Amino acid sequence: MEHTKLQCLCLLICSLIVLNGKSVLGGNQTSNENLGMVDLTILESAVSKGAVCLDGSPPAFYYDKGHGEGANNWIIYFRGGEWCYNVIDCLCRTKTEKGSSKLALKQRSFYGILSNNKTVNPDFYNWNRVMVIYCDGASFTGDVEIVDPVTNLHFRGARIFHALIEHFLAKGMKDAKNAILAGGSAGGLPALLHCDRFRALLPNSARVKCLADGSYFLHKKNMKEIPFMDIVNEGLIKLHHSAKMLPSSCIAKMRPSLCLFPQYFQQEIQTPFFIVNSMFDTFQINKTFPGYYEDLNNNTCSATLVKTLQDFKQEFLSALPKQSNCSSSRGMFIDSCLIHSQILSGVGWNGFTVHNKTIAKAFSDWYFDRSPVQLIDTPDMPLNCYKFPSVTSFCT
Repeated sequence: MEHTKLQCLCLLICSLIVLNGKSVLGGNQTSNENLGMVDLTILESAVSKGAVCLDGSPPAFYYDKGHGEGANNWIIYFRGGEWCYNVIDCLCRTKTEKGSSKLALKQRSFYGILSNNKTVNPDFYNWNRVMVIYCDGASFTGDVEIVDPVTNLHFRGARIFHALIEHFLAKGMKDAKNAILAGGSAGGLPALLHCDRFRALLPNSARVKCLADGSYFLHKKNMKEIPFMDIVNEGLIKLHHSAKMLPSSCIAKMRPSLCLFPQYFQQEIQTPFFIVNSMFDTFQINKTFPGYYEDLNNNTCSATLVKTLQDFKQEFLSALPKQSNCSSSRGMFIDSCLIHSQILSGVGWNGFTVHNKTIAKAFSDWYFDRSPVQLIDTPDMPLNCYKFPSVTSFCT
């Protein structure tokens, strides 16, 4: 009976995860990108290193080989998908690609920054482009040696990261001239946490930078209730033993769960990094203010909602890295779109703008040292950016 209840609960949770993914990602893609399908690669050799997904299956990725002038350049992109911070949720994930490479799609199309279309992605279209599936549930930070014989859950995200990077180094990344460690949502967090580790493994002569999309999760202070992210982070640290992968200087000053918030560890990152984020990120709005996302879509804009979102905006902006007109080590593209994660969408990468610059143009200018880029949008309320070029506010 208990086993049946557990299965039913897992099915319910999985359904909610799928629905949530659809609601926050938008799902709009451009139709003019001439993209081939990229095959899934299972990294069987990682198993001997203990680098496995939640269910013990090998890690996996999609790889499109670079060519021409991009042959020695690499983008490693980590997919996202929230976190599993309790046993029930982690068991549920083993029934999806979020916990098992056995269930990953055999092929995927690459959009946005991973597109092979020169017209829409002129700076990176011919690079070696990798998309890593997210199957550890802890932003590639966990490392627990013991496997529970009852659940057979493996918490080995940190080992997955190292095994994958070792593989790509052997495949030619050790000679990289340019490299980017990137990711979206929960997959963008390791792009920040592992940024310096990634830099240390590449040639000193290489241009190496990191990119986090929809991953600058805000720690809300002075809330009456315990915020969702605090609950997640505490559970994640305890279950996955993630503390040892966090910046030591941060955990020396505060409890480890806080050191999963970029605002508390970003100053310790030595490698240049770039943040793409909405100041009204739908994941944050959904989790911090339940019900407000639906109110916005229904144009039910009460005075309380307006003030709450404006206060949230100010708190988010104050948590960002300090701005400087001459700094090239910290780049940012902060828009007002009611959206979560943008650079893998053709629409987001080439459509959304801040001060007349697209994400693609802003990031490229920063990455190639053409100019410092610290773009922050000005609207007080979130915008419906999927209606561009006539972008409208949700609350008017």
